[in-house]
Amino acid sequence: MPQLVADAEAPVSPLPSRPHGGRTRWAAHAPFAVVLTVAAGLRAVTMLGYRPGRIYYIDSYEYLDLALHPRPGTGFRGIGYPLLLRLLLPFHSVPVVVAAQHVLGLATGLLMYALLRRRGVPGWGAVLATVPVLFDAQMLQLEHAVLSDTMFLFLVVVAVVTLMWSPGRPSGRAVAGAGLALALAALTRSVGLPLLLLVLAYLAARRVGVRRFAVAAVAGLLPLALFAGWYRADHGRFALSGTDGISLWARTMTFADCHRIQPPPDEVPLCPNGTWQDAASEYVWDPGAPINRMPGGAAANNDLARSFALRAILAQPLDYLGAVGHDVSLAFHWTPARHPRRVTPAFGFAKGRWAPTGVPPSARRLLSAYAPGTTGEYHSAEPYAAVLRGYQYPAYLRGPFLVAILLAGALGLRRGALLPWGAAVTLLVVPVAVLDFDHRYVLPVVPVACLAAALALAGRRGPAPSDEVRRP
Repeated sequence: MPQLVADAEAPVSPLPSRPHGGRTRWAAHAPFAVVLTVAAGLRAVTMLGYRPGRIYYIDSYEYLDLALHPRPGTGFRGIGYPLLLRLLLPFHSVPVVVAAQHVLGLATGLLMYALLRRRGVPGWGAVLATVPVLFDAQMLQLEHAVLSDTMFLFLVVVAVVTLMWSPGRPSGRAVAGAGLALALAALTRSVGLPLLLLVLAYLAARRVGVRRFAVAAVAGLLPLALFAGWYRADHGRFALSGTDGISLWARTMTFADCHRIQPPPDEVPLCPNGTWQDAASEYVWDPGAPINRMPGGAAANNDLARSFALRAILAQPLDYLGAVGHDVSLAFHWTPARHPRRVTPAFGFAKGRWAPTGVPPSARRLLSAYAPGTTGEYHSAEPYAAVLRGYQYPAYLRGPFLVAILLAGALGLRRGALLPWGAAVTLLVVPVAVLDFDHRYVLPVVPVACLAAALALAGRRGPAPSDEVRRP
């Protein structure tokens, strides 16, 4: 008799097929069609209410610079998002950029719904899982800014949906597509790299086979290796970034005690010098911070900063875990935490005109080269903006609800929720562990956490899944 060996993770079975007419099948998706239409309407109101699109601090200008002059940057901005901006360059329009990002937001919700229905989640559950992505005011605001977050979020969902689309083990094309999506995500935001490693570990645990694992690894790692080679040609070192050490060093500044760390002489100047900030990331920008006072500045001391940070973590592991745990908990507040206190959380919709401040002439020239006639000024337009100002207060995913979604997803780790739940936890913790908490960094957690929760709470329907391996 053959022996059936079940897969390590059993996904939810699809709903049993029933004979329908085409009209009946489409009617089953009518509620989501209504939801998607309303979500599209909200995005149209956003574009009418806030014009032309949010140019966010210096971040947007640096992305535009990399789009106009493609190269491996030495700062915190990856090349992935500038490639999207470069693709849209022929339009020379900020509204076209934010419109494309609003489309990506809608596409994210559509992918989530399609996967959940394919995995047997009832229509109402699949629709409900997309609501935080399609209707949260924070998502609208993020899509409406020249920032990389929406593209990154979309790529993560593409990778997860691609891997989970088949009810059995993913095909070679699926693992290749997911690996490529995560490679582009890693080039968009650095947290994409640990997510890629997580997916490779997931595929190994599922025993997808050597060939498929190799395909996923090559698809995910080869683009990163090629970029690292490009980085080396420009900057003399094989790396994806020149700021990883700076980020981790800043993380340690909230607890580092050099009496316990006992760094070597060349790292002593990186010890706390009495400068105090209320958020770890602020030490990156503070002119009085130790790393910014070193010869050559922060960029020239990235390797030294990494060495110091690792020593600090090894010497004070409990202090490090405490700092990370505290900052992760900021995501779970009912009222958005001000972190650092100088900022307004989630940069909400408001009334007025906002001219760019502290922007050097060179940055303004970049914006003018990308979108002629655009000055960087951002303004509200009535009555559309008034709708969004009122809408944003109830349409906000409060921290305790995020906790509930994550806990619900944890209940379904044997029901197909392992991959999206693991991705959600990775996206929540890693940015804090390597630098700091930011409300923007929490938003990519939401779609994968909602996928996990929907799969967990749906339960099993129908016969056992067909992803078993027969062995004689």
